[in-house]
Amino acid sequence: MLISGAALPALNPVGGQAANASANASASASISTAAEGTAQSYTAKAGIRAQIDLRGNFSATTPEEIKETRSRAAAAAVAAGMPLSSAMDIPLAGRIVMPMADGTYSFTDGFGASRPGRSHLGQDFAAPIGTPINAAMKGCVSRSTESYQGYGVTIQIESIVDGQAVSTVYSHMTYGSRAVEVGDCVEEGQYIGDVGSTGYVFGSCLHFEVHINTVAVDPLPWLKKNVS
Repeated sequence: MLISGAALPALNPVGGQAANASANASASASISTAAEGTAQSYTAKAGIRAQIDLRGNFSATTPEEIKETRSRAAAAAVAAGMPLSSAMDIPLAGRIVMPMADGTYSFTDGFGASRPGRSHLGQDFAAPIGTPINAAMKGCVSRSTESYQGYGVTIQIESIVDGQAVSTVYSHMTYGSRAVEVGDCVEEGQYIGDVGSTGYVFGSCLHFEVHINTVAVDPLPWLKKNVS
């Protein structure tokens, strides 16, 4: 396919005759000039035309877009009853820390304590309302809600420890204190919220659970073994 065009000067007293003569003399040429300052003719092959590629699918590029895209995928997976790992890579946790700072809590009800119709699945850290709670290890958030059954305000974080899937649960937190949402990824020791007394609980505390490959284990000996 050929594209042809012509560029004519705005004013040229002798342009008409010179242009006709030049056109007759060089009809087979791809580019020709009739005379200084007169009309020019050209031909161009289709191969040199500028190519314009339309952007068909939007992809996240900025940190904010990446975070939003990841959060939507994570929320969709969790809502569909699928593991968070189906939507994103779960990080390896190299270092494990206590979920609260030394001197800010005392241990109360432990794993296996009697509860109506079941046993206690975690370890309670009694502390005043508003005491900071930190992520015990590097991981990504699979649950962040103001109300989860009798747990009240709850955050759940997924991690990989020694090749095993480990979930940590942080419950009875204060309303409005959650600092992370589903799809967010955190570092060990990162602030995630405050101690509260939401859900089915007497007094203020952090209810902390550890699940290894979906099976709840006693958090206290696990922490004593693994905390750096």
